[in-house]
Amino acid sequence: MEQLDGFDLKILSELQRDGHLTNNELSDRIALSPSQCSRRRTRLEAEGYITGYQAQIDRQKLGLDLMVVISVTLATHNRDNAKRFAKLVSGLPEVLEAYALTGEMDYHLRVVTPDLAGLSRFVNDVLLPHDSVQHVKTSIVLETLKSFEGLPIPERGRG
Repeated sequence: MEQLDGFDLKILSELQRDGHLTNNELSDRIALSPSQCSRRRTRLEAEGYITGYQAQIDRQKLGLDLMVVISVTLATHNRDNAKRFAKLVSGLPEVLEAYALTGEMDYHLRVVTPDLAGLSRFVNDVLLPHDSVQHVKTSIVLETLKSFEGLPIPERGRG
């Protein structure tokens, strides 16, 4: 893996703020030629530092008003059960993020639904009946204090 220099880090930082910057716009922001920006961006993508680009969409404009953090405990703790649960979660569009944890609960899911009835259907008709799940605990998000705005990118390269 090639070392990242200050320009690479600036490119990552700028593209994280605005992923549809052209190489000319990127060039103006970081004081590097557009052709260099293009080559570096391509390399950062090829090396997996940049894994994709996507639009940020307002969930409430789509009618997904309820955000919920759901804690899940598995019925049994073995590899097959964990795989069954992972397969279930990966196919559920309501699940925005899913984390396997240490500690009391096995998983935390960040889920969106249109309303309480949608949450009830999700928990009672999807999660609880699944043979891998023993216990589900829901926590409705009342207010978002901070949303993901990007990774903290260091100001200078490693090395």
